Amino acid sequence: MKRNRENMEIIWQTPANPPERHDYIFRNGIRYVKPYYFEFISHAKNRWAGKTIVDLFADEFKGRNRDYYDSAVKSGRIQVDGKTVPVSYRVQSSQKISHFVHRHEPPVMALDVKVLHKGEDVLTVCKPASVPVHPCGQYRKNTVVGILQAEHDLAPLFPVHRLDRLVSGLLILARSASQADIFRQQIESGTVRKQYIAKVVGEFPKEEQIVNLRVNFNAREGRSTVEAEGSDEKNGNILKGKAACTKFTRICTNGEYSIVSCHPITGRTHQIRVHLQSTGHPIANDTLYLTDHVDSSSRRANAVKSNQSLKVNSNHSCNSQPEDSSEDFDIDPMCTNCPDLAPIGYDGSEEGLWLHCVRYSGPDWVYDCPYPDWASLS
Repeated sequence: MKRNRENMEIIWQTPANPPERHDYIFRNGIRYVKPYYFEFISHAKNRWAGKTIVDLFADEFKGRNRDYYDSAVKSGRIQVDGKTVPVSYRVQSSQKISHFVHRHEPPVMALDVKVLHKGEDVLTVCKPASVPVHPCGQYRKNTVVGILQAEHDLAPLFPVHRLDRLVSGLLILARSASQADIFRQQIESGTVRKQYIAKVVGEFPKEEQIVNLRVNFNAREGRSTVEAEGSDEKNGNILKGKAACTKFTRICTNGEYSIVSCHPITGRTHQIRVHLQSTGHPIANDTLYLTDHVDSSSRRANAVKSNQSLKVNSNHSCNSQPEDSSEDFDIDPMCTNCPDLAPIGYDGSEEGLWLHCVRYSGPDWVYDCPYPDWASLS
């Protein structure tokens, strides 16, 4: 690692700076992003008006301490309307506030984003678990879209549908905005069929199971619950969930686990996961929705099996990626994360769910993705 020079050159990045292959560092099966300087922009809310710039950041953005914000204002890393201001400066409503930071993205598992089909208008890939589809939150380069741009020079790309970060499998990306609109219109009109597979706890029923339960997603808790039609209406309560339907068919079972084909008719947040939980057969390594009868030792065993399965999966493992623990990156003396590559709270040890998208089909097209190794119970 390079020690930061006193007058080192700082190159600020914006969303206009594309990810590049050399932006990534691979260590112990984990993909990291080299820290980079980035401008975060916000506009002053009415309730911020009159606060000093340091008080504003100390009160509203508690991820760093007051001393850091004091130094950031003095050094020009926090600016108002593009100008350096004193620590006593009082913010006015609607002003543009820039915070230039040494950005550390969360790590993801070092699995290839395998290209399945590359056409003039459409690209399909096998999305690895733990990697978000597009920039969101703290992720920008460690995304499917970012990796495809860096490693395959594929841009622009327009994701047609979304897969949760911990879900793997088929991802369809349009190569133009007009093609993306065509796909979205078909999805909204109900002419697109989706199929996932899941590895669930226990012996799933042989007969097709149809779950019609409303799904209510709690953004604060990051999880969904289900509501049956009329369950709360009898007590005068209004149902908060959105109508949701999923069809499940057992593919195989060994008594301990079952591989289940999942056909979501609607597309609610965590729909498949919470509907499987409602059947008494949650996804076997889904700690968020596992029922109480699965003890903690089983959960740990499942986590180990899941990670091993992902690492040896020949369909989309990243064994070809270089493991380079000596990669250099600049340490910023003001950064609250340096010298660690990952932000505070991310250790890179999370697993992928045993939930995998295998097929999308429309009026005149079908795209498939190979099954993962965990889908075999032999």
